[in-house]
Amino acid sequence: MRAEFVECTLDDLDAGELVVRVAYSDVNYKDALAATGKGRILQRPSCIGGIDLAGTVVSSSDAQFTKGDAVLAVGHLLGVKHHGGYAEYARIPAAWAVKLPRGITLWDAMAFGTAGYTAGLAIARMELNGLKPANGPVVVDGAAGGVGSIALAALANLGYEVTALTGKEGESDWLKKLGAKDVLLRQGLDLAKIRPLDKATWAGAVDNLGGEVLAWMASTMKFNGVISSIGLAASPGLNTTVMPFILRGVSLLGINSTDCPTPEQERAVWQRLATDMRPPMLKEMARTVPFADLPGVFDDFINAKVTRRIVVDLNA
Repeated sequence: MRAEFVECTLDDLDAGELVVRVAYSDVNYKDALAATGKGRILQRPSCIGGIDLAGTVVSSSDAQFTKGDAVLAVGHLLGVKHHGGYAEYARIPAAWAVKLPRGITLWDAMAFGTAGYTAGLAIARMELNGLKPANGPVVVDGAAGGVGSIALAALANLGYEVTALTGKEGESDWLKKLGAKDVLLRQGLDLAKIRPLDKATWAGAVDNLGGEVLAWMASTMKFNGVISSIGLAASPGLNTTVMPFILRGVSLLGINSTDCPTPEQERAVWQRLATDMRPPMLKEMARTVPFADLPGVFDDFINAKVTRRIVVDLNA
């Protein structure tokens, strides 16, 4: 397994109704796993990476899109089974593309990327299940990461009282700038003694870690609390009891941003990311690297040295 720059033509690209001139892509943990071979991510012998892209339609055989439309595409099979966004051009199915909502630029779309879309989908699902600011505080773990930071900032912008849970003490000031009212350090939790039901504290929770932290979240939810399970950065395991779910009516929502949302749901989430969920500090939440510097970024992701979203400029 190796990652390298190669020359391709349009004829080398996979099938699809849209040809897009890519302006920006981004870097997600999934991209780093694919590029470094650290994870069994690729579903073909070789693939142009980049699970996200934003750009301008060059040609379309689908009536929904015309030449010149600004579009974005995140997830689906991009970068793992279908050639992705790390190229000057991409050919993609029209069903994977979303017209760029008014209020965000192509750069903004990739500052969000899969991470932001996942955070937005989680919040939308939680609200659909009854979460609202008046219910009480919301806790977000992995709060310094891509999904966590956008979830934190979006929730704060919506009027929620948000507590950030992080293992990175040095990020406390940054998390408060993003909108956290309080910051909890993960190392301060006693995860060796998780009670089936602990003090009812949270109306909502966004979990990026899984494992013991998710079990602790479940035990500390308020009545009718809602948890979004987004990731497994700590563990895929979950050792808990049914007591929070049957005695407090807690809901545990699984969030799969790649396969489950309908096109209508996807467009609705992006519209909200462009409006009421948009973090005021989005520009400060991401940095831009030129395409030529992309290989040097992947190891930082694998080694947990990245603390901001990374946008890739395909024209730099």
